[in-house]
Amino acid sequence: MGIQRIESTTFGVDDLDECARFFDDFGLTPAERTADRAVFTTLVGQTLVLETDPPPHLPPPVEPGPTIREVVWGVDTPAELDRLTAAVAADREVVETADGVRHFSDLSGFGVGLALVRDSGFRPAEARPGNTAGNVARWNRALTSVGRVRPLRMCHVALNIAKAGKDEANAFYTDRLEFTPRDVVKPMGTFMQCEGDDDQHNLLLCHRPDKTGHNHVSFEVPGFDDVIEGGNAMIERGWREARRLGRHTVGSNVFRFIHAPSGGRVELAADMDRVDDSYGTRVHETTPPHHIWALRTNRDSESAQQ
Repeated sequence: MGIQRIESTTFGVDDLDECARFFDDFGLTPAERTADRAVFTTLVGQTLVLETDPPPHLPPPVEPGPTIREVVWGVDTPAELDRLTAAVAADREVVETADGVRHFSDLSGFGVGLALVRDSGFRPAEARPGNTAGNVARWNRALTSVGRVRPLRMCHVALNIAKAGKDEANAFYTDRLEFTPRDVVKPMGTFMQCEGDDDQHNLLLCHRPDKTGHNHVSFEVPGFDDVIEGGNAMIERGWREARRLGRHTVGSNVFRFIHAPSGGRVELAADMDRVDDSYGTRVHETTPPHHIWALRTNRDSESAQQ
């Protein structure tokens, strides 16, 4: 089937202690720590790597300051790994490291990798049951806090690219790596799905800012409560929210964004659209609203009147 998911992300950072504290607070599991490197894992076994001295096989950073340096995509079989690598290597340098990862760069300068998927053995628990009139799923049991929020997985990455050459930049992923465009928003960007996943998108190439850089990495959590409680916990620990709680239009997921010291933002996400080939590719001539709804209070109107 080809690419199944995000396998790893690597960030070049300045303050390793601060960045490690952020992702520990965020709920990822610490897996490795040295003087210049920290590694965290999601519950499904993906890795997030922080490097103060990134390895030489990575391309130069696409922007000043801390930023994403590479996204490694997990492939299901050795044969598919070789086939996709050959498609990339037709006109690009590919470097294979001792861990079996094939490294190269895309047309915007971001580091990209291909590797075999690791199976962590994790199996998610049942979703929290909900109650509505006529559809009761929870009897004689009160809900409590979800407790420490632990992201299940990195579900998508959003990267900013330049408008010039955007079609070629998108084609690199659709033609070489066989991503499927699911929502093409002409003034804004392309939402793409990898072959082995059913999320509405796993990659967004966003040309609206017309500059190359990191936008965000999205982490799926089990549900709406986790989005709210996870964001609250980050604010309580001193981190800064980037957007109010809301629900996206494209993708439909509930979201909450936090500024990350590793560059860009992280997103807590739940309840994203799942789509198959019958969804096709939807082309939007104008940009849909960013969200269906976002949290508002009376203070919004009071501030506007002052």
